[in-house]
Amino acid sequence: MPDISVDPSVTTGPIADSTKIYRSPDGLPSARVPFRRVNLTNGEHLDLYDTSGPYTDDSAVIDLTAGLPARPGVVRDRGTQLQRARAGEVTAEMAFIAEREGVPVELVRDEVARGRAVIPANHNHPEAEPMIIGKAFAVKINANIGNSAVSSSVAEEVDKMVWATRWGADTIMDLSTGRDIHLTREWILRNSPVPVGTVPLYQTLEKTNGDPAELTWELYRDTVIEQCEQGVDYMTVHAGVLMRHIPLTVDRVTGIVSRGGSIMAAWCLAHHQESFLYTNFEELCDILARYDVTFSLGDGLRPGSIADANDAAQFAELETLGELTKIAKSRGVQVMIEGPGHVPMHKIVENVRLEEELCEEAPFYTLGPLATDIAPGYDHITSAIGAAIIAQAGTAMLCYVTPKEHLGLPNRKDVKDGVIAYKIAAHSADLAKGHPHAQLRDDALSHARFEFRWQDQFALSLDPDTAREFHDETLPAAPAKTAHFCSMCGPKFCSMRITQDVRDAMADKSREFTEAGGRVYLPVVTT
Repeated sequence: MPDISVDPSVTTGPIADSTKIYRSPDGLPSARVPFRRVNLTNGEHLDLYDTSGPYTDDSAVIDLTAGLPARPGVVRDRGTQLQRARAGEVTAEMAFIAEREGVPVELVRDEVARGRAVIPANHNHPEAEPMIIGKAFAVKINANIGNSAVSSSVAEEVDKMVWATRWGADTIMDLSTGRDIHLTREWILRNSPVPVGTVPLYQTLEKTNGDPAELTWELYRDTVIEQCEQGVDYMTVHAGVLMRHIPLTVDRVTGIVSRGGSIMAAWCLAHHQESFLYTNFEELCDILARYDVTFSLGDGLRPGSIADANDAAQFAELETLGELTKIAKSRGVQVMIEGPGHVPMHKIVENVRLEEELCEEAPFYTLGPLATDIAPGYDHITSAIGAAIIAQAGTAMLCYVTPKEHLGLPNRKDVKDGVIAYKIAAHSADLAKGHPHAQLRDDALSHARFEFRWQDQFALSLDPDTAREFHDETLPAAPAKTAHFCSMCGPKFCSMRITQDVRDAMADKSREFTEAGGRVYLPVVTT
């Protein structure tokens, strides 16, 4: 681990009323597939998908200088997951994922082979636990972190990563643009149990002191190789911004809102030539294939306002991304496609339809979209509305938005609020799509709620700490954890308690009916 003069520890601890367990898939005894087992007070348990790495084990203080242990069996010389799937091979990563998702391993292999799913797993990031992004699997969420030129530090960003994965982030993107970009990324990678993505253009721009016109293919290429060597699992590449697209943005309300998109547009105009990302794309493919780094083809012309949604610039770039997808896949590189942005609800589904049509159903990875522009400070909510709709329509991964979007660099609490909002959106979409096992958690919590098993309600929720805290604001005493009411309705007006009284009365009368061998009229129960 690199040396840095900051406190190298993060304080965390186990999630209440649950334990970490591991399973090994058939034929892969060395693999340890993580789950969080929620232990219920009625003697039952429910095993949940877990992204937190070892950070919810018993130890409360994490030494970040130690890093995570490498998983065994990483193969570096057989090609990418896409190439191996096309050859009919079931990789160790595929077997791990099948156990984790609760699906046949053949489904994992076949979806990867078709390019409808990706396994972002750089050979140089063995600390990460394999996961899959594709519409046939559970909807995933990404959490953006990273320092800026005016705020944050290496330690703060790693702290955000640890807590984001504890709350359920499936991947992390390090979008650092300030000092110590390489060092920040190194600390994140060595401690991240989930895939890590980047935008290499940001670090390349730092090498030119922020001047887009000074960018070169050679500087960019070397930055990509540097990040591949470190272990970055997927990279956002804004290769779809072409010269002919830029005039289409002139009449937009908010212009080009993507950092990468605006940088490449500025470069194209300064040099009066096509983007070096586009003209050197095949060489870039060959670099990523050596490490099995996944493309996340960036939407540099995504709409940054409701007024610009689904416009000519956005869809012209999407068409180019479809062209690049075919090139990447032909060279064995896994690909997913990034999407908008700001889109009103009635225009959201069209984005999925066009992406699948133009990009051969490559996994769609969308920022929100935000369904309205009017709620700064609450954009984790406005975007989660759009995220749920687009995920139900087929989007495979959702990039979270925090309450600080448009306003400032998020802190740990903002990261938590964003992750929880997006876990709600993703799970809601899984329910709507009929994803295997999705409803088990809802049903378990509903049973606990009806039976007034308060501890189980807390443990089964996405945020057990907040659920318990809200309940205990008014009823903190221990007996309240077994009471058949909460502070909203009180003891006399709890509908579920009254319902149970009705059921008990009906059961008593049913017994009387059976014992008497005759007809019994059930009384009307009033409240």
